[in-house]
Amino acid sequence: MLERSTVVSIHPYFKVKPGKMTEAKALLDQMIAQTSDEKENLYYDFTIHEQVVFCREAYRSAEGLLHHLDHVGPVLTEFLKLAHILRVEVHATREELTKLKQPLRSLNPQWFEFYGGVKR
Repeated sequence: MLERSTVVSIHPYFKVKPGKMTEAKALLDQMIAQTSDEKENLYYDFTIHEQVVFCREAYRSAEGLLHHLDHVGPVLTEFLKLAHILRVEVHATREELTKLKQPLRSLNPQWFEFYGGVKR
C-alpha cells in the first residue's frame, strides 16, 4: 500500500481552436521551459490527439501546484486565448485537496481523493 503522501497531480484537457495548433504548441514549449526549473514539479508533459491537448503533471504538494500556476500564469493566459478547457481533474489526499479547493474553484475541477496504490 502506498503511503499517504502530499503528491498532487492535475490533469487538464484543452481543445485548441481550428488553425491555432502551431501557435498553441509554441506556448506549450514556453510552459515546458518555465516548468523545468520548478523544484516541486515531479513531471510535466503534454500529449495531443487531433485538437485536444492533455497535460499530465504532478507536484510534491498543493503548494508546488499553486506555485506552478503562478509561474506559468501569463503564458497559460495566452494559451487560453487559443484553446478552451474541456475538463480538469485534481488527484491528491484529502488534506492536499482541501488546500486547493478555494484557489482552483474557477477551473471547476473534478476532485479525486487518494485511496491506495503501489510505491516502488
